[in-house]
Parts: sequence; C-alpha cells; structure tokens
Amino acid sequence: MKIIIIGCGKVGFALAEGLIQENHDVTIIDSSAERMQGVTEELDAMPVIGNGSSISTLLEAGATDADLVIAVTGSDELNLLCCLIAKKQWNCHTVARVRNPVYNQEIELIKQSLGISMIINPELAASAEIARLLRFPSAIKIDTFAKGRVELLKFRLLPEFKLNQITIADLPRHAKCDVLVAGVERGENAHIPNGNFVLQDGDLITIIASPKNAAAFFRNIGLKTNQVKNCIIVGGGTIAVYLARQLLEMKIRVVIIERNEHRCQELNEYLPEATIIHGDGTNKKLLMEENLEGAEAFVTLTNMDEENIMLSLFARKISKAKLITKVNRMSFDNILDQLDLGSIIYPKYITADYILQYGRAMQNSIGSNVETLYHILDNKAEALEFCILKNSPVVDIPLKDLRLKRNLLLGCIHRKGKVIIPRGNDSIQVGDTVVVVTTQKGLDDIQDILEK
Repeated sequence: MKIIIIGCGKVGFALAEGLIQENHDVTIIDSSAERMQGVTEELDAMPVIGNGSSISTLLEAGATDADLVIAVTGSDELNLLCCLIAKKQWNCHTVARVRNPVYNQEIELIKQSLGISMIINPELAASAEIARLLRFPSAIKIDTFAKGRVELLKFRLLPEFKLNQITIADLPRHAKCDVLVAGVERGENAHIPNGNFVLQDGDLITIIASPKNAAAFFRNIGLKTNQVKNCIIVGGGTIAVYLARQLLEMKIRVVIIERNEHRCQELNEYLPEATIIHGDGTNKKLLMEENLEGAEAFVTLTNMDEENIMLSLFARKISKAKLITKVNRMSFDNILDQLDLGSIIYPKYITADYILQYGRAMQNSIGSNVETLYHILDNKAEALEFCILKNSPVVDIPLKDLRLKRNLLLGCIHRKGKVIIPRGNDSIQVGDTVVVVTTQKGLDDIQDILEK
C-alpha cells in the first residue's frame, strides 16, 4: 500500500519502521527539516518537508493515489484537519491521533462527522493496558482477543512455581487447567515452542487462555491473582488522568505525585476522589511518607525515562508493589530487560500496533480479517486474531492435516462464546476468530498460515 504519515515524532517514526518492514511504500511529511534528516538517514521512506494540512504538500507527497493517510503530529486539531482534507479531496482511508481528554467523550461523533476511518488515543490505550495489569498483577504483560474473552499473558518462571525442567506437553497436567504456551523468551532468544520444549526457571513465558483458566493457572502455581487495592502514580500527565479514572472505577485507591503546582490544581478538579500530592516524586522522604513500602502498585509516568527507571528500581528494593514503568525510548531495551522493572509500557509502540492492525485489515482480500495485532516476545513475533468470514483453504480441515508454516502456532479458536485451545482433530469453521502466534511477519489473511 501507499501510505503517507504526517508527523515524524516518536510515534510517526516507530510507525514508519513497522510499515516499511511490511513492504509498504511510505512517505513522511514533517515541518521540521532537522527531524526529517533522521528519516533519510535511518528509514527507507520518502521525506517531504512541509505542513501536512497543505494541499500542495499533500500533492507533493503523492496523496492523489495514497491508500492511507496517518496524522500523528503533536496537535490533535492539525491531525483532524489533515485527515479531513485527505478524505474529502482524495477519498482515502485516514487515521488520526487525538490525545486531549476533552475530546474523549466525543470521539465517535468526530469520527463519523469528519469521515475518519480510525482515531487512536495513545495515552488512553496505554492507561487501559496498565489498568489490565493492575487488575491481574501476576502478569508482566496482558493482551486481549475476542473482545476480552481470550488473554495472552506474560510472566517470569520462578523456582517456587516448581515448573523447572517441565516440558510444554506436561504443563497442563502440572497446572491442572487448559492453557497453551505461545512463546518463551530465554536470554536473547525467543521461541515458539513445541510440546517437547523444556522450561527453565528465569524464562519469560507467554500463555494463551480464557480469563477463567488464566486465573486458575496462576492460582495453581502459587501466584497472586487479585487486583491491587492501592496505587501510587508518579507524574500527573494525560496517561495518569486516564489511568486514575479507570482505577477509581475499579475501587482502587489512587495517590498521584506531581511536581507542578498548577497541574496539581487541575488534577484536583479532574480527579476529586484521588489524593493529589504536590511534590518531587524522586524525593525519597516524600515517597516514604506516602507509604511506598506498603503500596500494592507503583506506576512511574514522568516524562523522563531515566527517572521512571530509577524510581522503579528503588521501589523494587523497598516494597513488594506491582511495578509499571513507562519508557519512551527503545535504545537500551536489552539492558532494561535485565533490570526487572516489572511491566514496561511503551506508549508509542501500543499506538503503532493499533495502526498496523488497521493497515493489515485494509489489505485483507480473501476470507478473513485481521481483527487484532500485537507485537510480542520482545518484538520478535506477532500475535494476530483473524475473523473467518467465509470459506477459505483452512476451513473444515483437521489442524493436524494443515501444512502450517514453520515457527507458527494456532493458539486459540473462539467459537460462539466458547474458547477452544486447539488440538490436532479440531478444525477452523466460518464465524470463528482464530489467534495465531508467529515469527513470520506480515500475515494479512488466514490462508497465509499455510506453506505455499
């Protein structure tokens, strides 16, 4: 597809990287010549310097035959204007990033009125992911499929679970419930394991299960499954506002520490039920006064990665809190994995995944649709949810008879409200949604799981 990205900040750059890897023809528009220099040096994309809401700039970028225009500048209003012009002028698909909480209640109305295909709010998406983790603190990462009926959960294998040297095939018997291991990260390597794969303490395990079976699995191996009762958040930005609202609805007590006095006054208005503390979240004395030692969750959402990392390391040392660390830059991700910072949230990659998912769905041609897409196993694999809309070469054939690509796992079938962990005699039916885990990037259609 021919795709134009307007705005080359963190999200725009990450998005361009992902789309180029999937062999799309990408053009990036940005008004900053300095930012565009990085594009020409690091990405195989055509750079256009200019204002993305200008028709002449869009024409220079090739908007007349573009399939998709994505606006992710720092201004919500500019993003909406860019998409409106592209839609009305050339009738192409459009995606806009809209971040301001003021627009949150009006998103559907804005989308329909302007004819925008998709509106993404990175802060709201990030806060929803954090809230899921605080509802189920045993997991490091949780992704959902089939409208929440299927979960993909990541956790670290510890000696107290007594699963060391157990094969994947024997795991359901030890755990006494129906789960499927979709991936294992060991050191620098990521595996999509078969039944003979042997687990080791320290592995990062990703499982697929229904929420009920996931809870039973963690309970049976001795991991806590109840949601947290209280949470300390450092940093009072937009993510903190969205997150606090969700946590308060879950009856979780919320304390937000914010160093800007004016922002504290705004937070008091937005969140009357939360406790807002004006102070420096990196002040050890303040954290101890707010009972960090007794906190069940500690979330670092400042604008500085270094602060977030340092605070999480400190909290890990003095408390048993569920840790969630926001990180914007990926430069040192290998080092971060070794620091045990709890769950690491990358807002720009959450946003990029949502938009890539939309792009896959647009490309789809035959008998299914990419409903959901997540990058997993340290970005080395993808978990995709396909909706089987009509007959295709995979329907009504026992799974054991399908010639599947290597490093690909059929993780789950969701059929009429029932979650099926598939076995060899099961088959895919029209109307199912199917979760596939694979290291093969760029699957657009369910038949892409087959060897040619």
